[in-house]
Amino acid sequence: MGSSQVEENLIETSEEQDLDGRDATKLVPVAESIRHRKRAQNAEKRAETLTEELSEANRRIAQLSQDLSELQVEQTLARKLAATGVTDLETAVLVAKARMEGKTQADIDGCVEQLRKEKAYLFSAPADTSASRKTAGIKDRAKQTQTALEQAAKRAARTGSRADLQQYLKLRRNLL
Repeated sequence: MGSSQVEENLIETSEEQDLDGRDATKLVPVAESIRHRKRAQNAEKRAETLTEELSEANRRIAQLSQDLSELQVEQTLARKLAATGVTDLETAVLVAKARMEGKTQADIDGCVEQLRKEKAYLFSAPADTSASRKTAGIKDRAKQTQTALEQAAKRAARTGSRADLQQYLKLRRNLL
């Protein structure tokens, strides 16, 4: 290659000032300069796409955190409403969520109490804890017959009548 060809393949680039304060110019081959430019453009495009991906990920994180907080409020509402004896949990949760718009999680207790006062039909009456529903009738009848037996015994002892004694013995036989 002749010196003219080498000069054509070289491009003059100006560097920053060197240590002495002089402008340093450097000859770089054209192909290498083009390759560096393409790499720089690709790096800039990649940086731009990564920035877009990061902003999309941040938006998604914000949306997921909002969804999570809504689910936590809904779960807390469901637990508190179930503890108060709600008959239709799904309806009560929907009504309570509508009332909770714009309120914090600290307002849940007040919302449940307000719902209990205003929508009493969603809540069951306080349950009698002494007997379960299936055996409640049987236990009540046993209690009534026991008191009837005691009354018949007292009456038979007080009057001394054979008829009262006979009635007491019949009740006792039926009960035992």
